[in-house]
Amino acid sequence: MRNILQKFGLLLIGAVAGIMLSLNFSAVANKDTKNITLPLPVEELRAFTEVFGRIKMNYVEQVEDGKLITEAINGMLTGLDPHSAYLDVDAYKELQIGTQGEFGGLGIEVSMENGFVKVISPIEDTPAFHAGMKSGDLIIKLDNTAVKGMTLSDAIKIMRGKPNTPINISVIRKGEAKPIIFKIVRAIIKIQSVKSKMIEPGYAYIRVTQFQEQTGENLAKAIEKLFKESPVPMKGLVLDLRNDPGGLLNGAVAVSAAFLPSDSLVVYTDGRTHDAKMKLKASPEYYLRNIKRDYLKKLPPEVKTVPMITLVNGGSASASEIVAGALQDHKRSVVMGTQTFGKGSVQTILPLGNSTAIKLTTARYYTPNGQAIQAKGITPDILDESARDETGRLREADLEGHLSNGRDEENKHIDEAKIILNQENGTSKPNGNDNKSKQDEAPIVLGSSNDLLLIQAMNHFKGISKPKNESAKATN
Repeated sequence: MRNILQKFGLLLIGAVAGIMLSLNFSAVANKDTKNITLPLPVEELRAFTEVFGRIKMNYVEQVEDGKLITEAINGMLTGLDPHSAYLDVDAYKELQIGTQGEFGGLGIEVSMENGFVKVISPIEDTPAFHAGMKSGDLIIKLDNTAVKGMTLSDAIKIMRGKPNTPINISVIRKGEAKPIIFKIVRAIIKIQSVKSKMIEPGYAYIRVTQFQEQTGENLAKAIEKLFKESPVPMKGLVLDLRNDPGGLLNGAVAVSAAFLPSDSLVVYTDGRTHDAKMKLKASPEYYLRNIKRDYLKKLPPEVKTVPMITLVNGGSASASEIVAGALQDHKRSVVMGTQTFGKGSVQTILPLGNSTAIKLTTARYYTPNGQAIQAKGITPDILDESARDETGRLREADLEGHLSNGRDEENKHIDEAKIILNQENGTSKPNGNDNKSKQDEAPIVLGSSNDLLLIQAMNHFKGISKPKNESAKATN
């Protein structure tokens, strides 16, 4: 038996080595790899083939070779960071559909952590949002199927499905003693990426819920409509990026370019390869995709100078952090709210030629002034005085195996030491929640009259300070 395993292992190691050599040759042919050698890890490949052989011969059920190889690829990618993944035929197709702004499912942005699925943010006006799912919820069961051990793509397959079909989702939530079970009916998720309205004469409100292919063009239409319909010259504009999980990079560049001077640096990336080093500017060549007409060209010139406030929170991630960071660094907008999610890494979709692909982290994002977004996020200029749902909110730095930002590890260790010292000296502050469940609190509808941060933004425009011990009053 051992001889058979050894022979089988040698055959497989030869096959794997051949594949690795092909990949290495491709990399050398297409990338600048001067002075970089890619030696084959022979001992690790030998261990892989031995495990493969043992499974094939001894596992309780017969397993197809393709499944084992696919699971090995999954493990290789998910072990790197929470955002790298293998996209099979269905997952690759769903990724392409999702960027169009319409797909079937629940409406939640998720990530994998420690074998479970964690909710980054529910998407506004979707079944998951209306059911009450929250950022930080840890999904443990989908119907009667345990999530532990699933890949992220497998979990997404179960959550997505035909419209009008129900699914029970069991979650663990911080502060809750027992699992919470949500019965959610799947629907066609049609995401309106740009919403806008006049708050009052002279003050406009624009909300970007997600960055899609049409976001830049839809934003331009909203701006033109608001400036045209305003009965008085525009005095202030609120850009709301709260709970925006991100999306397409060119959409982030387009939204930034709408408010910044032409050719301003929006974001730059840095990685190991030449392709991973980019500088993206507020120019048409960086935000137009398959569109010849520059939809930002006819915007009213006042949009470049009108006072702005950008609203963010812990659910603002990726593309929304790029926009907030660009507007903040160029001093074009005051950023108000709470610390953002901190998802500042670049995922490149690399097709494999058989209708599958890998989503691989290839670079980090940096704001125009060189601030790393990864695992840190954007720090607001003005903190949200009314924030009550940020404690325990999931952020990039909380994800198992997250990519560091490459710059702040020493500061992180110093901060951790300070926390320990404060705890030892008894100076840590109580959380002050009196064990009150957040589920008992009335939900805040973003952009409505009970949106306290929007009220705070309006008061800031008008120079109004909120009196101490008094609740803010709506201005509309």
